[in-house]
Order: sequence, then structure tokens, then C-alpha cells
Amino acid sequence: MDPFDSALDLLRRLDPKHTSDNVDRICTLVPEITEDLLSSVDQPLETRRCRKSGRDYLLCDYNRDGDSYRSPWSNEFDPPLSDGTVPSEKVRKMEEKANETFDIYRELYYEGGVSSVYFWNLDDGFAGVVLLKKSASPTGKSEGVWDSIHVFEAIDRARTAHYKLTSTVILHLSTSADNLGEMDLSGNMTRQIEQDMPVDDDSSHIQNIGKLVEDMELKMRNLLQEVYFGKGKLAMAAGLVSILIPAIAKDVVGDLRSIAPLTEANRDKATHQEMINSMKR
Repeated sequence: MDPFDSALDLLRRLDPKHTSDNVDRICTLVPEITEDLLSSVDQPLETRRCRKSGRDYLLCDYNRDGDSYRSPWSNEFDPPLSDGTVPSEKVRKMEEKANETFDIYRELYYEGGVSSVYFWNLDDGFAGVVLLKKSASPTGKSEGVWDSIHVFEAIDRARTAHYKLTSTVILHLSTSADNLGEMDLSGNMTRQIEQDMPVDDDSSHIQNIGKLVEDMELKMRNLLQEVYFGKGKLAMAAGLVSILIPAIAKDVVGDLRSIAPLTEANRDKATHQEMINSMKR
């Protein structure tokens, strides 16, 4: 069997919480598949601080060139790279605007975390990736990490553009409390969409990409609610996720009231509130 296919098959069977460590181990054992593996496997995002701007940015395969990573704020590589690949001037201007836009989106939706956007040129348009990360560790026994990775292509046509978006969410939730027990949930979800949208100028691309990403995150959040917030798991998961993504906390509590009998809903709501209070201490 092909080593690359074997590696992918193995990673699908291992705990997604340890994907980065497992990828490193496989690359050490089979170095010839390193590039293909790094470009094919979505891993939890890492953060680095831009030396020039002092702002944090996220690392991924799309801003990597060898062992260096390009900052979206300065457009410079760290460690320095004289011949690193950067977008054209036109695409770079759109990249800068997109970073400003999604920085606002991140603050409004996640109330914290880190966002980064990277663009690159294509022969008939451009492509890019929107990255969002929020971590929370309100107590020594609680931890939550949300990573969103949105890769897109924008193909120019007459007064329109064809967008192809592939989105992945990597979610890890864990907590332990004497009165609530233990919970450890890790997993990821990937969805894809294609859509034609009108384009008047370069700013239209930013608006279109923003709408596509926002709509996709909403759909994936609803799907994750079904997976992680099922009966019996809702209170504990809701506590962490409402800290990771404050904008969805009301929806989670609303679901409790709508799907459970009154007495059960009150009990779960009280447990949920206790979980929130314990993590904010």
C-alpha cells in the first residue's frame, strides 16, 4: 500500500486531539511524504507573533515556505526568507483588506482569539484561506479550542466570480469537576460549497468571501450542536463552547428549553450555569 495513503488511513483512526504530534511522528518515520502530508492534513492552528507589527498571526501550510512563515500584517517571513513566495500587489491589497475585515468579525463573533487571512495568485483569479482560532482554559481542569480553516478559490468571470469554499472546523472540549464528572470531546468536520456571486470591483470579493465564510460557520455550528450538545452532554459542552464562541451561548440554552421537559430543562440549565460560573472563577 502507498505510504501516503497508509498515513492518511492511520491518522483517521487516531485521536484527533493529537493530530499534530502524530503527523510529526509519521514525517520522522517517512520523511519523503512530509510535504504531501502537511498539505493534506488539517491540524490545530499554531500562533506566532509578527516581529514587525507585534500582532499575533496563525501558522498553516498556506503561509509556509520551507521552514518560514509569512505574516499577514507585515508580508514578511519568519525566519527571514529573501525569495519567499508572496502575492502580487493587487492580491496583497485585497489580503490586507480581508485581514482587517475578519479581525472585526473575529472580535464580534468570538470576542477574542486570533484570525489570519492569506491570499495567493491563480492564473484565472486568486485563492486564499481564512483562519480563526479561539482557546479557553478558564480553570485548571477545563479547556476548549476551536479552529476554523476556510480554503477558497475565486475564479473571475464576466461581472461575476465562481467561488469554491472548503471549510474545516477542529473542536476540542475537555473538563473535569466533582459534581459534573469528566468530558473529553475531540473531532473535526469538513464541508464544501460552490457558488457564483456578482462582482463589481475588488472589494466585492471581500464581501462575498465574508458572506460565504459566515454562512458556512453558522451551518457547521448547527451541525456541531447536534453532535456535541445531545441530551446528556449539552450542559457540559455548552459551558465551554459559550466561552469559546459567546455569540452562540443563547442558542445553546434556547435548545435546552425547547427539547427537554420543564423539570429536566431546569435541572440542565442549573447545571449549565454552575459550569459557567465554575469556569469564570
